[in-house]
Amino acid sequence: MPGYGTDKEAALVALVHRYSGTPYIWGGDSAAGTDCSGLASWLANAAIGRPVFGDRFDTSSEESALLARGFRYGTAPGALVIGWNNHHTAVTLADGTPVASGEGGGVRFGGGGAYQPQFNHRMYLPMTPEPVDSQSHSDNPPAPTDGVDP
Repeated sequence: MPGYGTDKEAALVALVHRYSGTPYIWGGDSAAGTDCSGLASWLANAAIGRPVFGDRFDTSSEESALLARGFRYGTAPGALVIGWNNHHTAVTLADGTPVASGEGGGVRFGGGGAYQPQFNHRMYLPMTPEPVDSQSHSDNPPAPTDGVDP
């Protein structure tokens, strides 16, 4: 999908498009319906290449589940961000688009996203390659090995 920084980002947007309108079903984890945690699970799973369905978490296990998937504490620009409290969770895609289930219906683009003030937990997964550490290279050319200066 053009316009997205990585194939991963495009895949997450496509996933939300595909299931947009899926009904809100508490504890759901299928194309028939899902709740807020189910949607967050789907997106976290898809972002790291796990099967979308069948490996869901809920708000009580969210922190450990996200850590196991490589998420980091806090937020970051250009990252998949998930915010939650004891009762609700929502996601903000890397391009800043909020997505939710249970905020006025089932799965949809919109809602408050991960940055809602009600959330007391936020974690993120970088969606673009990490920059190379600038300290790891040297400005000095390698020493000649054949005894002749270049």
